[in-house]
Amino acid sequence: MRNTKNQAPRLELKGITKRFPGVLANDHVSFSVMPGEIHALLGENGAGKSTLVKMIYGIMPPDEGEIYWNGQPVRISHPKAARKLGVGMVFQHFSLFEAMTVLENIALGMDAKIPARDLEARIQEVMQRYGLKLEPQRIVSTLSVGERQRIEIVRALLLDPELLIMDEPTSVLTPQEVEQLFVVLRQLASEGRSILYISHKLHEIKALCSHATILRAGKIVDTCDPRQETSHSMAEMMIGGDLKDVKRSAGRSFGEVRLSIDGLSVPGDGAFGISLKDIGFSVRSGEIFGIAGVAGNGQNELLLALSGEVPSDIAAAVQVDGTPMGTHSAKHRRLAGMATVPEERHGHAAVPDFSLTDNAILTARDRLGMVSSGIVSSRAARKYAHDVITAFDVKATGPSAMADSLSGGNLQKYIMGREIMQNPSVLIVSQPTWGVDAGAAAAIHQSLVDLAETGSAIVVISQDLDELLSLCDTMAVINEGRLSDPMKVSEADIEQIGLLMGGVHGDADAPVKISEEVAHAY
Repeated sequence: MRNTKNQAPRLELKGITKRFPGVLANDHVSFSVMPGEIHALLGENGAGKSTLVKMIYGIMPPDEGEIYWNGQPVRISHPKAARKLGVGMVFQHFSLFEAMTVLENIALGMDAKIPARDLEARIQEVMQRYGLKLEPQRIVSTLSVGERQRIEIVRALLLDPELLIMDEPTSVLTPQEVEQLFVVLRQLASEGRSILYISHKLHEIKALCSHATILRAGKIVDTCDPRQETSHSMAEMMIGGDLKDVKRSAGRSFGEVRLSIDGLSVPGDGAFGISLKDIGFSVRSGEIFGIAGVAGNGQNELLLALSGEVPSDIAAAVQVDGTPMGTHSAKHRRLAGMATVPEERHGHAAVPDFSLTDNAILTARDRLGMVSSGIVSSRAARKYAHDVITAFDVKATGPSAMADSLSGGNLQKYIMGREIMQNPSVLIVSQPTWGVDAGAAAAIHQSLVDLAETGSAIVVISQDLDELLSLCDTMAVINEGRLSDPMKVSEADIEQIGLLMGGVHGDADAPVKISEEVAHAY
């Protein structure tokens, strides 16, 4: 790394303040990021991280305070000005045109016109360097959430930034790919580039970052050297109290099979869809079954096939409590005791322009008796929405709040609570804690464990391997639409799981060896 002792900070914030009606999002925030530094920005959902980085990137102006770039005061009036300075940004929520290709979306994010052939060559170079897989000609609407995040990462790296802001960049990667990304980020830092790294995976912060700034309720409440901390201690700095570990009852045992999947095959949708090939597994009463995999290997297709949004031709392919449901619709499966949470919370799991009450009606109306003679009981719906908000500590103004007024983490808590509180016999959930903070993730994990202990069978589809290893009893890996043999989590080998997740995505001749610091995190 370059000697930065006498250098000015790459980025320095002094007294940055931002207000919204009724909310002080950032309260006189001051910190700096040096050249060559990988700096973590930590905080719970709603702590002010997103607002702060939006000001750094020129999406909105601060109400008070100053921003310095290489020691000079600057006014970043819009994102193009930020990119001109040398700031790159990878957002947690994507700004993509779904009807356009990957290549076209990336081209729209470039400030200079680049011939398509040259741009595609540069994209391939970045993808190869980072171990990220994308097909430039694919339409974005056919991509999973994880694949869409990869577009944002590639687009930012193409701008060759001096400061790269990364928001949850590893949620789509195998342990081997995380290792590769860390190597590249450290190389960028050694060249004098700065990285502002936002992640709820605190073991990543500990392994990668040399400094951390912790926000709570819009204020800086602490700083630390993550290398000298534990994930648990950093989480407690974020929440300002004790972090509760997930509690399980002693002497847990499993009952009868509640969900049985046998020979489930579904053709892929369109030219780029992933076909499910002879999927088979079973989940017992009280068991949490995890499905790991890199994004785009059939997770979305599996969720749709299990939920009934895409029925099978074979009734016995999906059985709930012994009843064949493979040819039944999502509504019939819900009436039989199944509940589901898809990975995309905006538009699939919830309607952004609907209130929380209306979003409760969407999935709970039949199971909880909210409809009588075709008329919805608004009182019952409001009460249920209020109960979910209270039980899952959702930060919202009340049942009448619009879904899109909630932060991502709070909307996720509401969606999870809406399904869990219906007490389903089978729960299928995809990416249960995607983009949520440590406190919210712990609460969601505890609620899943509690539901399993009442006798429900739970399937968790997640790209977060450490989540699956800490939460599940049994797990399997999906790759190219095929599911591996189930394995007991207590006997799982991280290196092997990573290779199963990589499948054809990895280089079989030269697999990346997982370092102790990455392996230890799991």
